[in-house]
Amino acid sequence: MKFLALILSLTLLVITHELGHLGFAKLFHTRVRRFYLFFNPKISLFKAKKFGGKWHFLFFNSTTPESWDEKNLAPEDQDNTLWGIGWLPLGGYCDIAGMIDESTSAKDLSAEPQPWEYRTKPAWQRLCIICGGVLVNFVSALLIYTCIFAHWGQDTLPLRNAGMGYAYNEILLDEGFRDGDVIWSINGEEMTDFTQTTTALLLGNPSTVVVKRDSQFDTLYLSGKLMARINKEQPKNLMTVRFPMVIKDFTAGSAAQKAGLMVDDSLVSVAGISTPVSTDIMALLPDYAHKTIVVGLYRQGSYMEIPVTLGGNAKLGVMMKSYNEIYPIVHTDYNFLQAIPAGIKYGCETLVTYVGSLKLLFSEGGAQNLGGFGTLGSIFPREWDWQQFWNITAFLAVVLAFMNIIPIPGLDGGHIMFTLWEIVTRRKPSDKFLSHAQTVGMAILIALLVWANGNDLIRWLGGKF
Repeated sequence: MKFLALILSLTLLVITHELGHLGFAKLFHTRVRRFYLFFNPKISLFKAKKFGGKWHFLFFNSTTPESWDEKNLAPEDQDNTLWGIGWLPLGGYCDIAGMIDESTSAKDLSAEPQPWEYRTKPAWQRLCIICGGVLVNFVSALLIYTCIFAHWGQDTLPLRNAGMGYAYNEILLDEGFRDGDVIWSINGEEMTDFTQTTTALLLGNPSTVVVKRDSQFDTLYLSGKLMARINKEQPKNLMTVRFPMVIKDFTAGSAAQKAGLMVDDSLVSVAGISTPVSTDIMALLPDYAHKTIVVGLYRQGSYMEIPVTLGGNAKLGVMMKSYNEIYPIVHTDYNFLQAIPAGIKYGCETLVTYVGSLKLLFSEGGAQNLGGFGTLGSIFPREWDWQQFWNITAFLAVVLAFMNIIPIPGLDGGHIMFTLWEIVTRRKPSDKFLSHAQTVGMAILIALLVWANGNDLIRWLGGKF
């Protein structure tokens, strides 16, 4: 399910990105030779091109007939794009005539520039064409966030509404936090939101944190090594919400249901061991496979104990309520017009937070945080959830938009950098220079790709996926 969600998300992101380039290219009468979803080394799963007044199709094809070549077509068909689907789902491309990229040959460079080529267009038009992919990705993210708010609204858990506090990663426990603490302020700034708090911990390298602990306030003085440890250990979560196990429903053949447990029962002990938090129960159950345990619970305010016989999987067979169904949640409904500014604001905040997080890469051990396709896949839930899918896709659209404007030749940002240089200095870099820069840029990108996916392999071998 994670793999399918990743492929579908990347498909949407690649198509919208490349359509951004294609749209501006067509606007400025620049020829787009090929438009591909996924890469097609040696073979294409599908090809289509319109000429002679009708569409022509090829399936599982390794060569393109000469009759499809633009030089053999009627003048009115020479601008038509070949559409295709490759077999390697690592991206896609929009082959714009006259644009110097990894597919440009020496023959292309030496050919006489044509009026329908990218390289003959004014600098401002080329800048629009190259920025089109980034622009459409970011606008797509804002549109997705808008639709999410319009359809589902927005649920937020105020930080202090979690009555049982939070569970903290060992990194924070070593800094003096205790499970059950509620963070009140960081470096003197009041904390009210979970995302705001985790961002401040991750990126702010805080020195003081005030927590509410057992109805009292304590000030924690941190070591200043938080960011270094986060980079080194790469925890999935710094803090999570603690909440009781309250039964929402039962699975087929549930041991708990057979024993007489009911929906809305709140479980508080297992085999005489206090388990106020749902994760406590999860941790204990594997020790009691094929055994009968006494489960302590509250039902409509009354305490009772019920013996439950577990099977070989040591599971109660219950579905528990999420913390959103237990703690007071602030829900905001939006109509579509109200969702537009909310979606834009949330998308811009997401971009700012993501850009701020990149400084982790330049701190001690930061390069270990780079991740490849395994990391991308791991952020999708194991079970299909449309709201989660669209949330993650919107976030990845923001990431893709920003990553593509990094000024590395081979990325859109490299082309943007050279085009801006031309606009400012009125001196256009030579095609030969751009070709060499493209080669260097592609080498850097391949190295980053190998490094990122190598990190994923190390995490997988270490059991972190």
